[in-house]
Amino acid sequence: MKVCIIGGGLAGLCAALRLKDRHEVDIYEKKGHLGGCLASHRIDDYWIEQFYHHCFSGDQNLLALFSELNLSDRLEWRKGTTGYFAQDTIYPLNTPLEILRYPLLSTTDKLRLAFLILRSKRTDPAGLDDITAHDYILSEVGNRTYESFFKPLLTSKFGAMSEKVSAAWLLGRIAIRSDRGLSGERLGYLKGGFQVFLDALNTEVGHDCTIRLHDPVTLISRDSEGWRVNGLFYDAVLSTIPPQALAPLGGPALPPVPYQGAACLTLGMDDEYTKGIYWLNMKDPGPFGAVITHTNFIPSERYGEHIVYLASYFSGTLPMQAGDRMREEFEKRFSIPSSAVHWERLAVEPMAGPVFTTGYRKLILPYHEKGLFFAGMFSPSNYPERSMEGSIKAGYHAAAAIREENP
Repeated sequence: MKVCIIGGGLAGLCAALRLKDRHEVDIYEKKGHLGGCLASHRIDDYWIEQFYHHCFSGDQNLLALFSELNLSDRLEWRKGTTGYFAQDTIYPLNTPLEILRYPLLSTTDKLRLAFLILRSKRTDPAGLDDITAHDYILSEVGNRTYESFFKPLLTSKFGAMSEKVSAAWLLGRIAIRSDRGLSGERLGYLKGGFQVFLDALNTEVGHDCTIRLHDPVTLISRDSEGWRVNGLFYDAVLSTIPPQALAPLGGPALPPVPYQGAACLTLGMDDEYTKGIYWLNMKDPGPFGAVITHTNFIPSERYGEHIVYLASYFSGTLPMQAGDRMREEFEKRFSIPSSAVHWERLAVEPMAGPVFTTGYRKLILPYHEKGLFFAGMFSPSNYPERSMEGSIKAGYHAAAAIREENP
C-alpha cells in the first residue's frame, strides 16, 4: 500500500517510522529540511535548535525512541532555573527562599499560589475546557497574583488571545512541568543537540521511505481508487499540517483550529546577562516574552560562547524588522553593548502551534476523519499542552489507524 505523509515534522516522521516496514511511504516537506520546529541552525562547528527545546522525565515515548535510535547515552538531565524580570530587576524563583523574597506578591498570595499548583496536579484539565485561564486564576488566587504572575506569562505566549486561553491549558502546563526540586526543574537534553535525534530519525526513515524536500503539496483529490496528491496515486494520506490548510488544496473542509506564529531570535554572545537563570520571563510588555539563556542550562564550553534565545509569539503577520526590535530591546533592558553579540539568527514559523482557547477540545480531530488520517500538534495526544512526546504519540496513533484500516 502507498501512503502519503504531508509534512516532515516529528509526528510525520514517527508515523513513517511505524509504517515503513509494511507500506510504501512518501513524505512531502515544503522546506529544505525535516523536523519542523525541531530543526537547528548550523553555527561554525555546532548545531543549535532554531526554537529552544528540552524534554521531561515523563516523556516515555520520546525516551523509548532515543533508546531505539541508540541515543540514550547522549541524554543528560540538568537543572533548568527560572525567574522573572520585573521593574528592571532579575528575580530568581527557584528555591523556597527566593520565592518568599519575590516582592510583587504577598506571603498570602504565595501560599494561595502554592495551593493552586498542588490542587492543579489532581484536577482533570478536560473539565476546565470551557473556562478561561483568566477567570480560573482570578477565582482561585485573586487579581494581584493574576496581574503580577500569570498575566505576563499568558500575554507573552498568546498575545491578544491570552484572555481566551482555557484553564485546561494552564493545568496541562503545570502538569508537564512538575518535575521540580528545591533548586530548579529537571530537564533533559541531548549532547550535540536535538539535531542528533533528527539525523538519526531521518536516517532510519530514509532507508525505506521517499523523502521529498522542497516539495509542498499543492493539490489533493479523491477518486474511487484512493487519493491523488500532486498527481501521484496513494491508498492513504496522513496530514500533519493545520487542518484548515487542506481545503485550499482540494481536501475536505474542516473546522479551523486557532493557530499562532512564533519568532525566535538566537544570539551568540561573549557573556550571559541573566545571572545564571535559564528561563527568564519578562513581566513588562515588549517585543519578546522570555529570555532563554541556553548556556545557563548546557555549559558554554561546548559552544565556545554563550547562546541566548529571545522568544516571541504572534497572530497574523509578524511586525516588520521584528528581529532588530527584539535585539535592540534586549540590549537596552540588560545594558548590553552591541559589540557583545557575535551573530544572530531569526527563525519564524507562522503556524507554530495551536492556541488552546476555550472550547478547543471540541475541535480536536480524531486520527481518522473524512477518509484522511491526521497527526500533529492538533491531535488528542497534544491536548491540553503540546510537546515532543505528544507529537510522537500522535504519529504512532495515526500509523496504527492506517494499519488497522489497511492491514
